[in-house]
Amino acid sequence: MRGKGVQLHEVSMSFGDFTAVYPSNLDIKAGEFFSILGPSGCGKTTILRMISGFLEPTSGTILIGGQSVIGIRPNARPTCLIFQNLALFPLMSVIENIAFGLEARGIKKSKRRARAQELIKLVALEGHEHKKPGDLSGGQKQRVAIARALAVEPAVLLLDEPLSALDLKLRQHMRAELKTIQRQTGVTFIYITHDQSEALAMSDRIAVMNRGLIEQVDDTNAIYSRPATPFVASFVGEHNVFPGKVTACDAHYATIDTGQGVYRGRHYGGLQQGSEALIFVRPERLQIVNGSAIENTLTAQLERRDLEGPFIHLHMKSSVDNQPLLVHLTNAGNADQTLDNEQIIGFDANDALIMPSGKLASE
Repeated sequence: MRGKGVQLHEVSMSFGDFTAVYPSNLDIKAGEFFSILGPSGCGKTTILRMISGFLEPTSGTILIGGQSVIGIRPNARPTCLIFQNLALFPLMSVIENIAFGLEARGIKKSKRRARAQELIKLVALEGHEHKKPGDLSGGQKQRVAIARALAVEPAVLLLDEPLSALDLKLRQHMRAELKTIQRQTGVTFIYITHDQSEALAMSDRIAVMNRGLIEQVDDTNAIYSRPATPFVASFVGEHNVFPGKVTACDAHYATIDTGQGVYRGRHYGGLQQGSEALIFVRPERLQIVNGSAIENTLTAQLERRDLEGPFIHLHMKSSVDNQPLLVHLTNAGNADQTLDNEQIIGFDANDALIMPSGKLASE
């Protein structure tokens, strides 16, 4: 099994007066684990359904393996779509579910059973061949759905939030399994999710969508460390955000005057002196200063302290304007330490990102 690349050229989708996806371009590489990430209603599932053929785009072209698939029925495309509800056949056994697509294509019984057994081994379901879906755990059902999809040897596997119904531990386990299966088969995976940690953990690259627009396409490190817009910065992971005005700017760093104070951080363009801007600092980049020298500082009141195993989350409020602040500390064995109500917290200029003002994910 080997994957094919998928290209979208100026693809859009409208339903009457409503535009679900504005003209968009994507270039997904063959054999890539590619995620489309965004909040509910942003258009990510619409893109998936256009690639699969269940929706025809209002405009634009979709290529799979360099060939246009516009006007080609879903069952004639080299794709397979796994729905959120999995849609397993409840009265069929595991092996019958997996072999169903092959039977529909007229493959001989001996060959389809042999192929189903190969896939049962691939997804680690040996010993469960004759169980019905109702006798399986949530994770096992997921693996049956994946094996059934892989049985027909698609070049592109489309997954529409398949882990959303699972509990946290099982989701984390299935992330690793999905990534392993994708690597073993070489099939191109296009994965839809609103869960940032899910996308970051599994993907080679991510497209972040907002209200029908693709705001950034990049690898996981760049999406997290170099977000292109305020929306991406505020949607992917957590941030402390301070608005203000730029007071100085050079090729790599800028200084911004906020209600909390004057701070310096890195930037990647689009700023000039006097312009409205936002400075973003991730909670894990804030630290309790305790008298040590650091470039950017502010005073905050401790509101609540939450222990989450290896991490301690400090919920604070600025002493200047009561703005909520979040600090993530590594639990270094001092989880029971007592902190004063008022703390000086700080961050290095390299740990802060300043960008032109824009819409945040919460707005």
